[in-house]
Amino acid sequence: MSAQLAGPEELSDDERAAVESLLRRLADDELVLAERYTEWQVRSPTLESDLAISNIAQDELGHARLWYDLLEDFGYTESELIFERDPADFRHSTLVEGAFETGDWADAIVRGYLYDVAEELRLEALEGTSYPRIADRVAKVLSEENYHREHSQNWLERLTSDDEGTERVQAAVDRLFPYALTLFEAGDASEDIDEFGIRTDSLDSMRDQWLDVVVPFLTSLGIELPTEVEDGDIDALLPEHIGRDGTHTDDWADLHDEMTRTYRELGRTETHRIMPDPDDE
Repeated sequence: MSAQLAGPEELSDDERAAVESLLRRLADDELVLAERYTEWQVRSPTLESDLAISNIAQDELGHARLWYDLLEDFGYTESELIFERDPADFRHSTLVEGAFETGDWADAIVRGYLYDVAEELRLEALEGTSYPRIADRVAKVLSEENYHREHSQNWLERLTSDDEGTERVQAAVDRLFPYALTLFEAGDASEDIDEFGIRTDSLDSMRDQWLDVVVPFLTSLGIELPTEVEDGDIDALLPEHIGRDGTHTDDWADLHDEMTRTYRELGRTETHRIMPDPDDE
């Protein structure tokens, strides 16, 4: 077991870089996914699903807030972390940034499922983290993510109950599965994250566990996975744009512009918080 790390002000340069790298991935994933989920509000197929996706989007924004708050320990402001950052500086997976297939609820559900399974594994790998500030927040996030996964699983079973729905889910899996693999790609300071015990499971191990969950579940629903999965040639499926390394799709440029437009048009220089500081709760 790695030694417990000190508080933010006592970390070495390498330790701080590793903590920051992990927190940016956590926060950016949640923020960008939440932004995409908000596009489904009042467009979901049922009132129940509309309320559910709205609640999930709110949860993800809250989780992003928890992780960005820890980055503020290092002197950043919320404006610098979100609204004034260059789009290329974000480190979210390209799974979460892609525009939804127009009008297809299956796209939102498949994306949510692939992400939620990975998120559960990632959070479990943080329960024993050597950085206490992260450990303090994992339980709250994990409890809410369990609901998100249940929601997406239930909808996948519902959608694949007929041929038309199965075709839509299949199309979404074909499109999104390669991008989901980017959730497990390395970024800045990845080796140090493991070495310092900030994360207790490696990305490769988590990807294997993720495949052990999503492949049999999707197969049980009549969904076919890429042949590279059965052949064990997973890396061949990776898309051109990874996200973790700063390479993003054109969809992200458009979403970032939309996400920051009001802030820019109003000439803001700081954000007005709509959620309390988690440390004050």
